[in-house]
Amino acid sequence: MEKTVLYQFLIDAPRAAAIWSVLLVLALGVLTALVARPEPVPPTDRTPDLPDHDDVADQRRYAGEVAVAAAGAAQNAGRRRAAWHRAQTELDRAWAAYDEAEAAARRLAAATVWPSPGTPRTPAEYAARERWLHHAAMAAYWRGDLTGRQLADALAHRAGWDPRRHPAEQEIFLARVVRDGRLAAYQAAAQQERDAWRAAELAADAARALSTEAYAAAQRLRPNPLPVPRRVVVGRPAATLRWRPARVG
Repeated sequence: MEKTVLYQFLIDAPRAAAIWSVLLVLALGVLTALVARPEPVPPTDRTPDLPDHDDVADQRRYAGEVAVAAAGAAQNAGRRRAAWHRAQTELDRAWAAYDEAEAAARRLAAATVWPSPGTPRTPAEYAARERWLHHAAMAAYWRGDLTGRQLADALAHRAGWDPRRHPAEQEIFLARVVRDGRLAAYQAAAQQERDAWRAAELAADAARALSTEAYAAAQRLRPNPLPVPRRVVVGRPAATLRWRPARVG
């Protein structure tokens, strides 16, 4: 009996050892395969930034267009500023002309405190007064003090032109008409100067905005763009104070 058991053990032991050897080899193979397999890389939302040639071309084209627009706006601002300076010069001339006419009307108005010299009221006297009025009106027209319509009113004895008045009274009336005309010219020149100033101011603002945008567009094309300044100073006209004339008489 003991021999049978020993014999059975000696037969089954190698078989079991072989089975365990096979299982061990399979386990080692599976473990090696698991270790050697690379781990999956988790997907990311971001992709490396690659240069987009179409986008760069669009940016270059835009920068060129904005640069051209900024140059044109700067030229327009210069023209508007020059026009404003010319309007200022015209305003100064209109003011000087009005001031001269007002001073003349004031001097003649002061002379009315003296009575007009007595003259005989004859047809010859009235004819002489009419000739004086026509001559004075024509001279004022050629000097530029009267308009064509005012001259026509004077020759037709309309709008307050009375040839029966004494020449001294007619001269005062003529001086007041000239003064009022120059006052209207000064007021028109003042309005033109204000309009020119507004146009120059708007042109300067547009030039400043386009210059800033052109600078920003150029900076975006650089590898290391610099910070864009908030404002690019462009000359803008400054407001001026004007004295308003006072009417006399």
